[in-house]
Amino acid sequence: MNGRPWALVTGGAKRLGRHLSLYLAARGYGVLVHYRRSAEAADEVVAEIVANGGAARAVSANLEDPDSIEALFDSIADREGSLSLLVNNVGNYDPKPLADVTPRQWNRLIGANLNGTWACCWHARKLMKTGQIVTMGYAGVEALVANPEATPYQISKTGLLLLTKSMAADWAPAIRANMISPGQLENSIDLPERVADAIPAGRAGALSDIAQALGFLLDADYVTGQNIDVAGGYRLRGSVPDPI
Repeated sequence: MNGRPWALVTGGAKRLGRHLSLYLAARGYGVLVHYRRSAEAADEVVAEIVANGGAARAVSANLEDPDSIEALFDSIADREGSLSLLVNNVGNYDPKPLADVTPRQWNRLIGANLNGTWACCWHARKLMKTGQIVTMGYAGVEALVANPEATPYQISKTGLLLLTKSMAADWAPAIRANMISPGQLENSIDLPERVADAIPAGRAGALSDIAQALGFLLDADYVTGQNIDVAGGYRLRGSVPDPI
C-alpha cells in the first residue's frame, strides 16, 4: 500500500500502545492496530491516523490462542504483504500475592505475555525481509530481584529479555531485536504516591519518553539484543516504597 513500511503494535488501541501507534504513523509507518476486545478504541486510533493522512487498519487476535495469532498474520500476509516492525506491547498485569495466583491465572498471563509474544515474533519473521522487533519489558528486568506481588508478570518479561537476545543473535543481520523497559508511567495502575521518593528523576515517565526510546531504536541500525531502561532511575536504589 503506497510503498509504506508496515508496523504491527500489539495492544495498540489504548494507553501506551495507542501512543506508539500514533507515533509510528507520524513517522510514516502504516500501522496495524492490534486489539482483543477494544474494537471501538482501535477504530478510533485508525480513524485518527487516516484523518492525518496516514494508513492504518485495526486487527484482532487473542494472544493466548495460537490459531488466532496465525489467522492475524495470515491476514497481514494477504493484505499488507510484509512487515517492517513488530512492537510487542501487550503485557497483562494482575498484581496479587503469589499464593493467590491460581494455575489457570498463571497459564493465562504467561500464555499472553510470553507464549503469545513468541508466536507473534515467529510469524512476523516470515513477513520481514529486513526489520526490527521491539518488545516492552519492565524497569529492572535484568536485576532478577523477586517481586512476589507480580511473579508471573515478572517471569514472562524476564523470559522475553532472553528471547530478545536470542532473536538478535540468531536472526541477524536481517532482523534486529531489542527491548524497552518502562518504569512507573504517569498512567501506571500502581503509581507510588511519593513519586520523588521512588524515582530518582523526580517524576513519573511520560508516554512520550517511551516513544523517544522507540525512535532511537528505529534509527540505530547497529543496536541489537539490548534492553533500554526508560525509568528515570526507578529501582536503581534497590527496594522502593510500596505504592500507596
